[in-house]
Amino acid sequence: ELIESRGEYKQLMERALTLEGTVRNQGVHAAGVIITPEPITNFAPLSRAGEEGVVVQFDMNNAEALGMLKVDFLGLKTLSILDKTLALIRNKGVELDLDDIPIDDKPTYELFSRGDTIGIFQFESSGMRENLRKLLPERLEDLIAMNALYRPGPMEWIPDYIAGKHGRKKPKYLHEKLEPILKKTYGVAIYQEQVMQMARDLAGFTMAEADVLRKAVGKKIVKLLVEQKEKFIDGCVKNGINSMLAEKIFSFIEPFAGYGFNRSHAACYALIGYQTAYLKARWPTEFMAALLTADQQNIDRIAVEIEECRKMGIEVKSPDINQSFGSFTAVTTGTEKNEVVGKEEKINTIRFGLRAIKNVGENIAEVIIEERKENGAFKDITDFLERINDKDLNKKSLESLTKSGALDKFSERGQILGNMENILQFSKEISASQNNGQTSLFAGAPVLNIEHKIKLAPAPKATKQEILSWEKELLGVYITEHPLTDFKNYLDGVAIPLSELSVDKPKE
Repeated sequence: ELIESRGEYKQLMERALTLEGTVRNQGVHAAGVIITPEPITNFAPLSRAGEEGVVVQFDMNNAEALGMLKVDFLGLKTLSILDKTLALIRNKGVELDLDDIPIDDKPTYELFSRGDTIGIFQFESSGMRENLRKLLPERLEDLIAMNALYRPGPMEWIPDYIAGKHGRKKPKYLHEKLEPILKKTYGVAIYQEQVMQMARDLAGFTMAEADVLRKAVGKKIVKLLVEQKEKFIDGCVKNGINSMLAEKIFSFIEPFAGYGFNRSHAACYALIGYQTAYLKARWPTEFMAALLTADQQNIDRIAVEIEECRKMGIEVKSPDINQSFGSFTAVTTGTEKNEVVGKEEKINTIRFGLRAIKNVGENIAEVIIEERKENGAFKDITDFLERINDKDLNKKSLESLTKSGALDKFSERGQILGNMENILQFSKEISASQNNGQTSLFAGAPVLNIEHKIKLAPAPKATKQEILSWEKELLGVYITEHPLTDFKNYLDGVAIPLSELSVDKPKE
């Protein structure tokens, strides 16, 4: 009545009906790739999607329905952490191939059993760590199962799996054919592959039919689910299982299938988790240095990881002009025996990278590192100023290097800051002399008109509060110590770190 009452309403409706059902906008999957057995133009029309490149003109469901394979290729930061760790280990003269590490390494499983999994891919959350301490994993299969179970839905079955592993609960099977499928997971149906295997072994489904059942249950497609249930029961009856038991088995399968996880996916993730844990257990300094490097833009993560280093007995030190590289680096300050390589090695220490210091740009950090590589460590402040002749070595960057502790080998922080104007003047004189083209024949070192070394005049020492304030400002975290360290005895038992707060509600 409304449409017929006024012409503009009628016109609006006509236009709306013309637009109804058309594609509103083009979306591009962040990681989806379409694969076809022949040239893709035999299967789908293509179009350009700006910077994303060429895409098919179907959504993922229609692409799959038409016989194309859609694969998601995801990028994992953890793989970069593994690669960085191996590079740091290589610097120690040890070539490690993750494909060759033992899959039954005892210290690695002990690390999982203690719940010391900060930084371990997929096993880091507080709830996961708590379950690992109960599970006491001893094999990769346990890690695969926990990876699949620790998700909304199947999480409620974690106690059953743990009880089954430790023999506190004996699994019961509705039918003898279920035992070989579920025995490995102590009677708990965890994986989509198990659901598919049940459909094949009990109801005679083909692989493709079993996958349809998995999809119907997993995506809760009601019409398809009704069809699949009838088909499953009929198949069971044909295989000698009475219809009442078949219906009971389907009811057993249905909740698992609704949130069952892909075993092959869980296995891949568990393996990467195991590899990260192996490196943390066997090469802790190198692993934590790589982890810190990966998260160096995330101050909250850095604070958590530095605390983890301290718990592991690894000292994280402020930047050092003679030891730091661009990112976090494993360096050594004493000796201890490394059981992996069977020889004495230096004590675990991690240095902040020069690029992590606020106001110290990437350019000046690289200039310092390259000069040190070519001509060795800097002997003192004069040597440093003579060898680093760059526009980015200015008051701001020099103050930041000083305040962060990078120049502690040259002098105390307060004294360097108190002499900053003299240092800058000295640097200008050196720069002017070098720019006059006065160079020697040896190692490219400049011949200066400046006859003396810079002498730092006495100045008030930086207080502990000032040093901590500078570290927090320039590095994002307290390195020397925490401001509340002096009050530790008063705070013990009264305050706990936020990271240790329980997510559980307090008991009544």
